Amino acid sequence: MPHRFALRVYYEDTDLAGIVYYANYLKFIERARSEWVRGLGVDQVRLRAESGIVFAVRRVEADYLRPAVFDDLLEVETGLVETGGARIVLDQEVRRGEERLFAARVVLVCLGADGRAARLPAEVRQKLVQAA
Repeated sequence: MPHRFALRVYYEDTDLAGIVYYANYLKFIERARSEWVRGLGVDQVRLRAESGIVFAVRRVEADYLRPAVFDDLLEVETGLVETGGARIVLDQEVRRGEERLFAARVVLVCLGADGRAARLPAEVRQKLVQAA
């Protein structure tokens, strides 16, 4: 079952044409991912402090389908596709009601304090699998 995160489009999110600036969709899905991880019970600050582990975006494949505009109420859906040794693959969509506006496949990697790929901690993997 996908995680859902609601947000409203503010004036600062739009461009000269009055539609959401394309890069802001990446901010929207980032916020939704942060809330998804928090909702799973993963404290990213503690994870970094205790083990040096952080999550970083490795790849985003995005499709801009329809524009959102000022004052739209949007919802970001985040769903787990797969987990690997050091990576997490997610599908994320931005919707206005039933209308799909933006879709992305996001690949996250788990990095250690040295900036190299690190295995996903067992407790985090378990929480991801339970949520899928």
